[in-house]
Amino acid sequence: MKKLRRKPFFKLISDYTLFDDLGIDPAACVDYNPDHNLDEDSWFKVEQFSAQAFCVEMVKGDFDAKEYDDLAKRLFNDISYIVASQGEDFYFQKVTPSLFLKRKTVVFGEVAEIEESQSRLVINAQPDAVYLRASDTLIFRNLATISSIFPGIDELYKEATQEEVEQFLEKPFITLSNDFAAEKVSKPNRKRIALAMATLEALPEQDKAGMLTYIDGYCGQQLVFDANSGQFEISTDNELKLLIYGIEQRFYTTQFGQEKRLANSVQALG
Repeated sequence: MKKLRRKPFFKLISDYTLFDDLGIDPAACVDYNPDHNLDEDSWFKVEQFSAQAFCVEMVKGDFDAKEYDDLAKRLFNDISYIVASQGEDFYFQKVTPSLFLKRKTVVFGEVAEIEESQSRLVINAQPDAVYLRASDTLIFRNLATISSIFPGIDELYKEATQEEVEQFLEKPFITLSNDFAAEKVSKPNRKRIALAMATLEALPEQDKAGMLTYIDGYCGQQLVFDANSGQFEISTDNELKLLIYGIEQRFYTTQFGQEKRLANSVQALG
């Protein structure tokens, strides 16, 4: 419940399965990356979830529904999310005002009947997140949706600070033009910079010259590169995005047809 901190969880219903078993293999899920676009049937994952600071206490020990009081009617509209304990797993759904319905309906039983307005809470066909206890893994599709369920989980959505953006733009292989500066860097690129800085830190020094050649080979038409100074001229936010994609090695050539492409999302295969 949003307003109750000492005792925030209540029992709503018992002996009913709210969500269908998703049958998802955690090994097939994608480690969370804010710049990754999920396929329709894919899920992000956070492993060792019970050890994370944003893990809810409910899932850490043995769950016993008898420890929770029944939800009073007066608190119904204060529900912020629901948790369904199904087998060993926990299914989470965020509750928003649009999911509360109160309207007159026609009910089809033996005959059609009018049912007067009653408060109803819509259960979505698919949960927003699932904690798989056996593998200690949280799976989800949209981080923003579940951030209110797991306070602090947005730390996964790391965005470079203003100081970090300025430091990145001062890298020796970057020269700025057209008054482009840190203040003009978009939010998506700030996320990408946070990832790119980690990539550069792990890149061996002997590979950095090859990285510049690689980027120039794919972006020669879009980015100005001075081979003598070893610098890319960055004058727009889009040019910065291409440079970061190059640092992340998003460009590749197909084996058959030799077509140059940009990978919108990447996933390590091992």
